[in-house]
Amino acid sequence: MKTILSEQQLALTVKRLAHQILENNLHLTNTVIIGLQPRGVFLSDRIVNELKKIVQNDTIKYGKLDITFYRDDIRKSLHIANQTDIPFSLENKRVVLIDDVLYTGRTIRAALDALLSFGRPSHVSLCVLIDRRFSRELPIQPDYSGKVIDTIISQRVKVCWRENDNIEEVILLDS
Repeated sequence: MKTILSEQQLALTVKRLAHQILENNLHLTNTVIIGLQPRGVFLSDRIVNELKKIVQNDTIKYGKLDITFYRDDIRKSLHIANQTDIPFSLENKRVVLIDDVLYTGRTIRAALDALLSFGRPSHVSLCVLIDRRFSRELPIQPDYSGKVIDTIISQRVKVCWRENDNIEEVILLDS
């Protein structure tokens, strides 16, 4: 086990990601933030809270997206569906998708399919906490990444959030 981000580093990374999103989407007027269920929501909640400290709360449109039924591996393993909560249209909006770890790219592909149920965005960008860059199966790259790491296939990245794990850190596990 190796620590990739400590609790303090994780907090700083979240702040940096929020500032980077704001830098490219000034005032967030035509921008919506979408957290991917289940684990991307922990990151998106924190990023949205950071954004609320900087811009007016009423300008932030925030939703949560479940992609369970859009996955291409639904038959291989059982996935428990989560709730989708997007109370606005995505038509002609700038969407910032947020997830915790970018690995093969298949989760993001499914999220792009699911997003179209809520309108056709004018632009979609991707924000991830951890980018496992050499593990991609699809040509998907993040626009914002907290940390880029090189891993081998037998390793696993675990993002620990206080809500689930009683600690906040990112660790690398050898299987």
